[in-house]
Amino acid sequence: MTNTRLRIAVCDDYERAALAGADWSAIRERADVVVFEQPFGDVERTIDALRDFDAVCLMRERTPFPATVIGALPNLKFIVFTGERNAAVDHDAAARRGIPVSFTPGGPSKASTAELTWALILAATKRVVQADGGTRAGHWRLDAQGRRYALPANLEGQRLGLVGLGQIGARVARVGRAFGMDVVAWSQNLDDARAAEVGVRRVPKQELFETSAAVSLHLVLSARTRGIVGAADLARMRPDAVIVNTSRSGLMDERALAAALAAGRPGWAALDVFDTEPVPAGHPLLALPNVTISPHLGYVNGQVFSAFHHGIVDALAAWLDGAPIRLVNAR
Repeated sequence: MTNTRLRIAVCDDYERAALAGADWSAIRERADVVVFEQPFGDVERTIDALRDFDAVCLMRERTPFPATVIGALPNLKFIVFTGERNAAVDHDAAARRGIPVSFTPGGPSKASTAELTWALILAATKRVVQADGGTRAGHWRLDAQGRRYALPANLEGQRLGLVGLGQIGARVARVGRAFGMDVVAWSQNLDDARAAEVGVRRVPKQELFETSAAVSLHLVLSARTRGIVGAADLARMRPDAVIVNTSRSGLMDERALAAALAAGRPGWAALDVFDTEPVPAGHPLLALPNVTISPHLGYVNGQVFSAFHHGIVDALAAWLDGAPIRLVNAR
């Protein structure tokens, strides 16, 4: 007997939180729900895994969903992704096939990312990871290998440079000011009025990189901003400075960053985003002692995930009822 029930895939539930984060009972009465906890790894494996599904739920941009994937899934009728923006989904390709694409509320994701930015700035400048590893290994005020590490830095009176001054950048700026830092910003479209509104000063890009003790990236990735931080910018940074990226890896040349860190300018990097995620074993950044790493945790917390998972369930219910909501590709 042929199974005629709809099949729904929930992708990339690394935290194993999706089914516990909302009430799926009404959805499961009408469809089979399958959760994938591990990344597929490449386009071919994605297609093989999802070939028989009618609807796909995507966690942020963890699984790329280009036209090649959309076109190879014969049963696909609906896509929903968490959050309000997803550059990894080809919305137009879905629209050409008549597949609606929905998004979910983002919850306090901007506050979460701003908080993680400061966690990384402080972890890097205060040498928290090195101190923790050393103490656990029995090396008091040395690192886990018993080696000396640079003295912790003080932020008060130092300059914080923000590349991008949108909602997240503005939150980061307010904390910098509370620490007593001189906060400056630059972006392609930033004007003095917006900088003044946030309580910071606009400076040229070159000055920002040359003079800041900490540089943090807060731009939306686009064709215009991809690679906006290159080798020349990094080479201008102070040898005691840290560069932080909780936005998108594509804003910065990853190879150039590894080379710059090895050369000592900047002195440190604190990174939440990478060109390939999960970060593969043997990645050059993993071997550098002057890098603090978190596994793309910017939006990962209970409040944000609650908004995500409830939003997925709402979107699926609306689609099953024939009236999909929050569409990004309506025609």
